[in-house]
Amino acid sequence: MQAPESLSARLLSWYDRYARAMPWRVPPQDRAAGIRPDPYRVWLSEVMLQQTTVAAVKDYFHRFTARWPTVNDLAAAEDTQVMGEWAGLGYYARARNLLKCARAVASDHGGRFPATRDSLLALPGIGPYTASAIAAIAFDEPATVVDGNVERVIARLHLVETPLPAAKQELTALAARLTPASRPGDYAQAIMDLGATICTPRSPACGICPWSDACRARARGLQAELPRKTPKPDKPIRRGTLWLGHGDGAILLERRPEKGLLGGMLGFPGDGWDGQGGPAPAAADWQDIGEVRHTFTHFHLILSVRVARLDGPPDRGEMIPHHQFRPADLPTVMRKAWDLARGQLSG
Repeated sequence: MQAPESLSARLLSWYDRYARAMPWRVPPQDRAAGIRPDPYRVWLSEVMLQQTTVAAVKDYFHRFTARWPTVNDLAAAEDTQVMGEWAGLGYYARARNLLKCARAVASDHGGRFPATRDSLLALPGIGPYTASAIAAIAFDEPATVVDGNVERVIARLHLVETPLPAAKQELTALAARLTPASRPGDYAQAIMDLGATICTPRSPACGICPWSDACRARARGLQAELPRKTPKPDKPIRRGTLWLGHGDGAILLERRPEKGLLGGMLGFPGDGWDGQGGPAPAAADWQDIGEVRHTFTHFHLILSVRVARLDGPPDRGEMIPHHQFRPADLPTVMRKAWDLARGQLSG
């Protein structure tokens, strides 16, 4: 294996030529000229990118930074506004933690993100990966940043055949050896770019990889097989009901509990989604119009959708006038139910 310093320098040279353009990124040429990344934009992008693609995040990032250009602006935002803008990105606990973190930075740190990995870890919703990414990219701390792209690159470079997730500790230690003291922020982005654009999960483009001659997996013809992964168990199926009540120009909605699935999000009343059933939110002639399906991280969900006109006040939830109702603010599973039902709703 070549010296880590040589490999890091070669990757940085490649990054200087081929860095991806992203709305939250300061290009390497600008960084060399002394332009520093905005920690707020780095943090926001990293939270949005968790378990989501760059393509899916760009529009959300533009909207968030246009509406809340600083962490203090975001800290002062209403929860409902932020959750509404987040709708569609999924993993809604991230949005709740986003607000908690912004408010902690505003109130406890004078609106400035702390500049070290350890101090960033003390903020709400910031785990080891995000702390390392912000510390490296925004503050040039030589923190080791390891996401799925980096795991794949390191597993191939060093021919690590231990399956994930058991290999995580070994891969992190190997990645740390390559993290340079000079330009660690550019290096962190460079190795993630390498995994995203060249050392891809399928059909890696080894012929144009700056590390191709050092890659032990390529030398053995195993690059497309690594990293190995322990098979995941099949996801269980959960079932439940959504009730879409309407009447007098209004739609019945309720806010879900702060803790738990889709916590704090506005949606249609439902039962426990555990197959045990539950009472409807109002006495009415509920009609079953079909079902919607949605997959969460740990289970598949099948929901029966029922519709009724309400002639009196509901037992729970609130009748929201049509002009105040924005389907785009709903989480994805609720929008699926709305798309199924809206043709059957009257005033």
